[in-house]
Amino acid sequence: MPGNQNIPITSTLVIDIKTDKAIYFPGETVTFTIDRIVPPGSIIRYRHLLQTIKQVFYSRQTWTWQTPSKDFTGYLVEIYKIEAGREVMNGAIAVDVSSDWKRFPRYGFLSKFPRLSESQMDAVIDILNRHHINGIQFYDWAEKHHKPLAGTVSNPSQIWFDIANRQTYKATVEGYIYKAHQKGIQAMSYNLCYGALNDASDDGVKPEWYLYDDPHHTKMTVFDKGSFLKSPIYLMDPSNPDWQNYLAERNEDFYSIFAFDGFHIDQLGDWGIKYNYNDQPVNVVGGFGSFVQAMKKYHPDKRLIFNAVNQYGQGKIIAGSSVDFLYTEVWNPNENYEDLSHIIRINEKLSNNTKNSILAAHVNYNLADNAGQFNTPGVLFADAVIFVFGGAHLELGEHMLAKEYFPNSNLRMPEDLKKSVIEYYDFLVAYQNLLRDGGTFNNPEIKATDSKVFIKTWPPQTGAVSVIGKSIGNRQILHLINFMTNSLDWRDTNGTKSVPELIYDLKLAYSTNQNVSRVWFASPDLNYGSPIELDFQKNNNHLTFIVPSLRYWDMIMTE
Repeated sequence: MPGNQNIPITSTLVIDIKTDKAIYFPGETVTFTIDRIVPPGSIIRYRHLLQTIKQVFYSRQTWTWQTPSKDFTGYLVEIYKIEAGREVMNGAIAVDVSSDWKRFPRYGFLSKFPRLSESQMDAVIDILNRHHINGIQFYDWAEKHHKPLAGTVSNPSQIWFDIANRQTYKATVEGYIYKAHQKGIQAMSYNLCYGALNDASDDGVKPEWYLYDDPHHTKMTVFDKGSFLKSPIYLMDPSNPDWQNYLAERNEDFYSIFAFDGFHIDQLGDWGIKYNYNDQPVNVVGGFGSFVQAMKKYHPDKRLIFNAVNQYGQGKIIAGSSVDFLYTEVWNPNENYEDLSHIIRINEKLSNNTKNSILAAHVNYNLADNAGQFNTPGVLFADAVIFVFGGAHLELGEHMLAKEYFPNSNLRMPEDLKKSVIEYYDFLVAYQNLLRDGGTFNNPEIKATDSKVFIKTWPPQTGAVSVIGKSIGNRQILHLINFMTNSLDWRDTNGTKSVPELIYDLKLAYSTNQNVSRVWFASPDLNYGSPIELDFQKNNNHLTFIVPSLRYWDMIMTE
C-alpha cells in the first residue's frame, strides 16, 4: 500500500521558534515567537504524531495557539512551505500539554547563585525553557545541609556562603524561582537526606541522630573528600524520627522564605554497615522510605524526588509512592548502554509502570577534568538510548553536565551539539505519548536486505544497528540506533566516539501478523523530527519498506 513519497527536505533557512512556557495546561494558550521574517507562502502546521490538527498560512513573527483539551499530550508545530511540489521544512518546536510535570518529567539544574542581573537569569531560564525543561534542581543553594536557611525566618540573610564556600545571593535564588514559575517550571530545593556540618550541635543536632562506623558510637560516619568543602559532611541516621522532624522543621523555615515547589533529596550511595547511637546496625535503605514519608507528611503539598545512587535503595524510596518520579545517578558497573535501559526498565517494574525515570548519567566524565568541549556523538547516543526506553536525561543547566559536582563547567557545547540537543528534546516532547506513556517492549523480527547493514535486537552490539520494539495498542514501534561504528560504553569518558556514518535508503523486512494500514517514520536527526509516511509492501506476514536515512536514531511506526 502506498504512502507519501513526497519526503520533506530541510531548508537552508533555519527559523528559531520559541514558546513562552515549557509546559501548558489543556486549553491554555501558547505564544510563539520566531527570530525572522519567513518567506511568503509559509505554513504553520500543528500535529499530534502523524495527525494534522490544524494548519494556517504564516503571517507574523508572534502568534498564539489555544491547545486542545486533551491532557498529557505532545505536539509538534512546524513551519514549512511547498516548493516544486515538495515540503521544505524551515523549523519546528514541540509543545507539551500536561497538567502535571510528573507524567513526563524533563529535569534540569542550576548550580551557581552569585549576584546576577535580570538579563543573566533570563538567558539561563530561556535556554532551559527552549528544551522544555519542566523542573529544575537548585543544587547546593543552601548554607548548610542541616540548616538550609541562612539567618532566621524573621531576618534571612541576603548573602551567605554555600557548602563549597561560594558566595550565594538570596536575590538570585528568589529570582530564578520566580522566572522558572513564569515558564511553568517546578523549582526543587536540593539537599542530602542525612547531612550535617561540623557546627551542627550549635544548631540543635543531637549525637543520638548520627550514623557511626563502629558499634560503640565512637567514630561518626563522615564524608571528607572535598578540599573545597567548608566542612566535612557527617551522616545522620535517615530513619531516626527525631532527625526527620528536625530537618522537616528546617525545611519549613526556608519554605516560608523561598517559593520552592519541593525537595530534591540526595544520598551518597552504599557505605556498608553503619550503626546508631544505641550500637545497633542501621538499615540505611529502609530509612530512605520512612524519610520520604516523613517529608511528605510534614509538607503534603510539596513535591519530592529522591536520588537512588546507582539504584541504591530505589525499592524503599518508591515504596510509599510519594516521589513524583524515579531518579537514578548512574555509576560503575553500569557503564554500557544496556545498563541504562536496564535501570529504566527496573524502575518501571518497581513503580508498577506508574512513574517515569530521570537518569543523571555524566557523559565525557574524564574529559571534563580540563577545559574543552563535549563530544557530540557521546551525548547524542546516550540521549537516544535513554529517550527510547522512556527516560529523560539530567544534563542541562547553566551549562551541560559532565560531573557529579554540578558547578563543574569545564566543557562547553559545540554548535552542532546545541542544535542537535534542541531537536532531541523537541522529539522527546512531540512523541512523548509513544516514548513515555505505556506500552510493552518486545523483540521484533526484522532484518536489512542490504548485506552491509547488520540488524540486531536489543541488547546492542558494536557493528550493528540495534532495534528496540514496543507495542502500544494497535501500533508497533521499531526504534533503530546506529552502533555500526561505535563502542557500547555510554559515558564516552574521554570523548572518543565518532559520528556514525549516515545510512541512506535502508530497506527493511519486518515479520508481522498485523493487518498493517500504514507505516511512518520520524527521527530527531532529520527534518526537525517531522513524521513521514512511507511506502510499504505486505506479502503474507512479510512487511518491507525503505527508511530514508539513519544517523543516530530513527523511529518507525506500523499501524
